[in-house]
Amino acid sequence: MRGLRRLISGYRACILEPYIYNGVRRHTSRRLLFVSSSVNVLSRFTSPTMVRSSYAPSGLANFVGQRRSMFIQTQSTPNPQSLMFYPGKPVMEVGSADFPNARTAMNSPLAKALYGIDGVTRVFFGSDFVTVTKSDDATWDFLKPEIFAAIMDFYSSGKPLFLDSSTAAAMDTAIHEDDSETVAMIKELLETRIRPAVQDDGGDIEYIGFNPESGIVKLKMQGACSGCPSSSVTLKSGIENMLMHYVPEVKAVEQELDDEDENGDLKSQLE
Repeated sequence: MRGLRRLISGYRACILEPYIYNGVRRHTSRRLLFVSSSVNVLSRFTSPTMVRSSYAPSGLANFVGQRRSMFIQTQSTPNPQSLMFYPGKPVMEVGSADFPNARTAMNSPLAKALYGIDGVTRVFFGSDFVTVTKSDDATWDFLKPEIFAAIMDFYSSGKPLFLDSSTAAAMDTAIHEDDSETVAMIKELLETRIRPAVQDDGGDIEYIGFNPESGIVKLKMQGACSGCPSSSVTLKSGIENMLMHYVPEVKAVEQELDDEDENGDLKSQLE
């Protein structure tokens, strides 16, 4: 996961500066504070593609109706099975949304359309991108035109991203009045330091909870980060080390797995 590795690689070497939280003087890295703003994401696009209206849902059929075009760019992720698609328009106004299976996509016309493409196994919405994960036997050469068509048709249709706006991803890192200082500090670090780096790799993290007795923080990896070969290493070497450094009450970080992920891990262990 390049974004988080880049964040962590400068974490130990750079100068520490004061970090004020709730009136308490802490120390954080100057590089951590500015790393996300110093990265020009647009310069890292690897496959800019002009998608014109000649792409129908089949990707090849002739266009019927008003002529339209959309400039969609793609970017690779550390997970070879996931690819980021930038439609050049906002996707999520607030937060993010993960669709680990077709059932969870029923309330989003765009996610449902993407799951209708043979070979798509996961869909994730970020602020200005859509991450699509494919099966091992599918090829991007076949999937890209289909995905381009689905995204273009969605934005030209005028449909809402969610049929019921209340199903949009909750702000898991929003700080509530009844949150302890420890939980509030964990949420702030996740939102301001860790999440931007993870989203730079086409995924996200969801805060599940914190057990004050065991000191364990539960997180769920989403998008390209879910199922990525390096996700477990990143979780321990990156996120866990950072949270433990700034929040002494944190003793460990564990990943919350989807049912599909748990079954996949069990299958790989049996093989």
